[in-house]
Amino acid sequence: MTDDLAAKLNADVPHSARVWNYWLGGKDNFGPDRAVGDQVKAVFPEIVDAARQTRAFLGRAVTFLAAERGIRQFLDVGTGLPTADNTHQVAQRIAPDAKIVYVDNDPLVLSHARALLTSSAEGVTTYVDKDLKDAGAVIADARRTLDFDRPVALMMLGVMGHVENPAEARAIVRALVAELPPGSYLTMSDGTATSERVIESHRQYNESGAVPYHLRSVADFTTFFDGLELVEPGVVPIPEWRPADDTKIVVDGYAGVAQKL
Repeated sequence: MTDDLAAKLNADVPHSARVWNYWLGGKDNFGPDRAVGDQVKAVFPEIVDAARQTRAFLGRAVTFLAAERGIRQFLDVGTGLPTADNTHQVAQRIAPDAKIVYVDNDPLVLSHARALLTSSAEGVTTYVDKDLKDAGAVIADARRTLDFDRPVALMMLGVMGHVENPAEARAIVRALVAELPPGSYLTMSDGTATSERVIESHRQYNESGAVPYHLRSVADFTTFFDGLELVEPGVVPIPEWRPADDTKIVVDGYAGVAQKL
C-alpha cells in the first residue's frame, strides 16, 4: 500500500465520505468521523437533514429522468460511499437495462463501491477511478460503457463544493457537459451559504482534517446551469425539487436538473 493510499484509508483521520455516511445513518465510519460529524451537528443540527434530503433528491431526480424522460445512461461523478437507493438501484428498478458509470478518485469509496454496487443482470454498473477535474479522462473511460450518441444523465451531487475556486468549478462542469450529446441532463446539488450557522459549521468541518468543502452563494450555484434548459421547478432548495409530499423541511442547499438541447 502506498503512503498516499494508506493516508486516505487511515481510520484515525476523519474522512469526508465517512462523515457523510455517518450523517446518513450508515455504518462505514469510525470514531474520528463521528467526532467531526457530531461537532458539526452541534453547531448546525440540520446538516443531518441536508445529507438525507440530498439522498432523497437523488432518488427523485433519477426516477424523473428514467421514468419520465426515458434516460437509460447515468454518469455519477463523485460517488461517495454506498448507502441506500444509489443511482443504479433507483434507475434499474425502473429500467433494468440502465447503464451507470460511477466516478471517484478516492480509494476508500471505490473499494466499497466495487464490493457493494452490483448491477442488475440486464444492465451495467462500472466504476472509474478518475479525478473530476480531468474531464477528458472521465469521459474517455465512461465511453467504454456508455454510448455518447444517446442522452446521458450527468449526476454531480454534493461534489463541487470540494473545488474552492468558483471559476474553476464552473469550468469543470462545463467541460463535462460539453462532451454530452444533445438531450442529455445535468443534475446537481450542493451546500449553499444561506445562514451564519451553516457557514460556521463548515468552517469547523474544514479545520477537522477532512477534505474541505466550500459553500457557495445560490447565485454562484445557479451559474452551473448556464446554457442549459432548467426543468421545473428550476434551481430550488433541495427538498423543494419535485417533493414526494407536502412536508416542509428547510436545509441550506440547492438543487436543479437541466437539459442540454
